[in-house]
Amino acid sequence: MSHAGSCFCGAVRLVVKGAPEGMGYCHCRSCRSWSGGPVNAFSLWKPEALEIESGAEHIATFQKTPLSERKY
Repeated sequence: MSHAGSCFCGAVRLVVKGAPEGMGYCHCRSCRSWSGGPVNAFSLWKPEALEIESGAEHIATFQKTPLSERKY
């Protein structure tokens, strides 16, 4: 099974294959700030399950806290 996705403007396109390693919801201050909502839903995938089809040059990382590393 695979899932395809993209950013809102379509500049970055990606595919993940297989099943996620984990899924959940978080309402910590960092997740609320990042998502702009009261709760953030997420899924966790092994790096080898992810393929960036286009737009890798637009992806960056931000580490707000020692435990919070975000890709955008």
